[in-house]
Amino acid sequence: MSFQERRAIASLISTILVSAFYSAYMVQRYPEASAYSVEVFHFWGSFFLILIPVSIVAKIIIYILFSIINAIATREEEPAITDERDKLIELKAQTTSNYVFIVGFILALSSLVVDMPPSVMFIILLLSGIVSQMISDISTFYFYRRGV
Repeated sequence: MSFQERRAIASLISTILVSAFYSAYMVQRYPEASAYSVEVFHFWGSFFLILIPVSIVAKIIIYILFSIINAIATREEEPAITDERDKLIELKAQTTSNYVFIVGFILALSSLVVDMPPSVMFIILLLSGIVSQMISDISTFYFYRRGV
């Protein structure tokens, strides 16, 4: 298994773990107010604004740990050069991820059109962001395995 494949798997696992632990922590803080109250909108705003830096910091730490563990286990370092194949795989994975997020965004807006509470829209947005990141990691792994 190549370094890029192992890195895609580590990224997939970190996305799942960070999202699960953060969501489990924050769901306990969900306000017991009306679905259209200011407290609910404040909750979702803070949920997303805190999730972004938490996930960035967690991913950086996980990548550092992955590099250290990978170097110890395999005695190889991260390739310093990325070629056209790496860039093409990254571009294809990102394109697939963007399509998934766009579909999720449209579904989130559609939930408001059919008179669902705003919390449903925020949950769909959250899930589409997480799923699109997971699809990006899975696509990266797949394209490295299959070839471009």
